[in-house]
Amino acid sequence: MSEHAAVVDGESVPVDRVEALLAAVPARDRAGTRDRQVARQEALAQAERQRRRWATQVVVTDELARRACAERGLAPPREVSPERVLAVSGTDVADLGSIVAVALAHSPAARALLAALENEQRVPEEAVRDYYVRNRDRFLTKDALRRGVDAFTTAAAGDFQPYERVREEVARELRRARGRQAFFDWLDRARAGVAYTAGHEHPGDPAHPDHEHRH
Repeated sequence: MSEHAAVVDGESVPVDRVEALLAAVPARDRAGTRDRQVARQEALAQAERQRRRWATQVVVTDELARRACAERGLAPPREVSPERVLAVSGTDVADLGSIVAVALAHSPAARALLAALENEQRVPEEAVRDYYVRNRDRFLTKDALRRGVDAFTTAAAGDFQPYERVREEVARELRRARGRQAFFDWLDRARAGVAYTAGHEHPGDPAHPDHEHRH
């Protein structure tokens, strides 16, 4: 068995880092499955192989983020702790995909890079105002919500929070969304040249028989 899970710019990413993450994020409870049929056992084995590939992606994202932080001159984040993964919310998984969500929870470097990318975003005033106009239902006053006012049919001007009051909140939300998209774009480019050893490919890579399209 290879001692490395992947190669990034000619440098190996040790299998030990993948093993440490797998230990920190245990498999789902599979109690009661031992007496199932062979087909079920194979399904569990396939799931475990995919879990290893998923963990490899998280570890590789951490490695790539460390390098990106160094290239950008960002203060080196503290070492990642394989024994501890910050809590990951269901909303983050839905918005980011499980690989990126767990990578951000696992990797201080990934969080530092995302923060830097968010800070770089410049949101034009027109974009902020356009969001306010197109999403009026999000800016109803508490009184209007209590009365069941429909933002698009029955609402009056006084039923909405003034633009000036919510402008900074909207700008922050748009900056955050653009920062996340910049992070996705960076990650797609950065991992394009990563070479994986057998059993550590991307879970969605059609080159292996277990592949599935998940993130």
